Amino acid sequence: MKRRSFLGASAAALGALALPAPLAPALPRGIRRWLEPDDRELSDIALNAARAAGAPYADVRISRHFNQGIFTRERRVEGMSNAVTYGFGVRVLVDGVWGFAASRAVSADEVARVARQAAEQARVNARIPHTPVELAPVQAFPDVTYVTPHETDPFDVPIDEKIAFLLAINGSALGAGADFASSSINFQKQERYFASTEGSYIMQTILRVFVPWSVAVVDRQGGTFAEWDDIQTNACAGWEFVEAQDYLSQVTRAAGLAREKLASPTIQGPAKKDLVLLPNHLWLTIHESVGHPTELDRALGYEANYAGTSFCTPDKLNELQYASPIVSFEAEKQAPGSLATVGWDDDGVPPDRWLLVEDGLFVDYQTTRDQVHWIAEQTGVTRSHGCSYGEDWSQVQFQRMPNVNLVPDPNGGTVDDLIAGVDDGLLIDTRGSYSIDQQRYNFQFAGQGTWEIKGGERGRMLRDVAYQGNTLEFWNSCDGLGGPDTYEVYGSYNDGKGQPGQSNAVSH
Repeated sequence: MKRRSFLGASAAALGALALPAPLAPALPRGIRRWLEPDDRELSDIALNAARAAGAPYADVRISRHFNQGIFTRERRVEGMSNAVTYGFGVRVLVDGVWGFAASRAVSADEVARVARQAAEQARVNARIPHTPVELAPVQAFPDVTYVTPHETDPFDVPIDEKIAFLLAINGSALGAGADFASSSINFQKQERYFASTEGSYIMQTILRVFVPWSVAVVDRQGGTFAEWDDIQTNACAGWEFVEAQDYLSQVTRAAGLAREKLASPTIQGPAKKDLVLLPNHLWLTIHESVGHPTELDRALGYEANYAGTSFCTPDKLNELQYASPIVSFEAEKQAPGSLATVGWDDDGVPPDRWLLVEDGLFVDYQTTRDQVHWIAEQTGVTRSHGCSYGEDWSQVQFQRMPNVNLVPDPNGGTVDDLIAGVDDGLLIDTRGSYSIDQQRYNFQFAGQGTWEIKGGERGRMLRDVAYQGNTLEFWNSCDGLGGPDTYEVYGSYNDGKGQPGQSNAVSH
């Protein structure tokens, strides 16, 4: 997906009700709004109740989340789902400590009760020795809105059209020689309302689309098989993004590549080689070895049980040579189409754009309002980078990864130029299996397709290839980057963090 190319669900009336059918039609938005209490009025009730309970700061999030999935294999539909959840959560600051409570029973009495419950929870938490929470300043945003740029709401597209679309993908793969083919549609629509005692009232509608597919070929005599899939092409966008992807050509090519892989030799023994990594593979390496290590809560040990902490601790700020001098990593939540892009984060902070690694040097982290003061003296940054996110109304917001991007070389060449500069190496296409340790340091990554590079030319395909290394050695070995025309964006539709676990979507 070229960045420059960007410029139904069921509904609950008064609460998160059980769906009467797998694909019940959604009530029109106007009817839902008439049936539901007003978000602004409910927010004011919650905020006033929090103030009365002794909270100098409080915020409330009221949200409706619509999720649709259609799953197909070969020429049949395997399953369909529509889900909706509607509720609210109140977060308060009392005695320097956070309290949070949530409910799906959206009413005036309930929001007041839940606000008081959150305040009481904060008081209980405050009995434990603690350092008081400090919030970085933020401008108030009264009565503002943001909607993901899109042409067609994917929930407005008929189910039959979506099924036909998926079966056509499978049919193209089967026609190209695949023995098995599957594809699915995953759509999200989030209507998120945020209000705070600082005067912000923010309404956002976030749309995400994702159409993963997989093909497989089988050598029945030899008892072996090979696969090729795409689980990284996704966007904050509408149905038009799906229509713009040439899935029929993609799966046709994938069937041929899987057949080629099935007949390819296995790489012989460990060796040290140069790597040329395509964007549809490298995004995951960036995610695991740069995105997660630079989460400030993870670096300080507040996030540990879900995939570990980080080797990249604050004492290394402005000291650690994270990568070679040609490498910079930018973080943002602004790029049209990227999965983490929003108008405001869940602290009411507008998205920022900043460097995590500048000319190879580690210079900053991902932050929320209550984290800024932890490192402000070292970074000189006194505002939040806008990385607060809660998966839905029922879960408290905390620091989540923004879009993290490898900055292309403005004078860089093409992929062929990079290959031409390699005497003995490997070209790796598309993400495969991976593993990384609990410090985000030692890792192993594989692709779906790997080709030898000999004397600056691409050669035969190889099977069962993976590369191992550590984060610093790997990125400090980078001696060539593609130019702006090689810059592509992929991403993780379900990135997990926290306990209880929460899911986020993020692009690289």
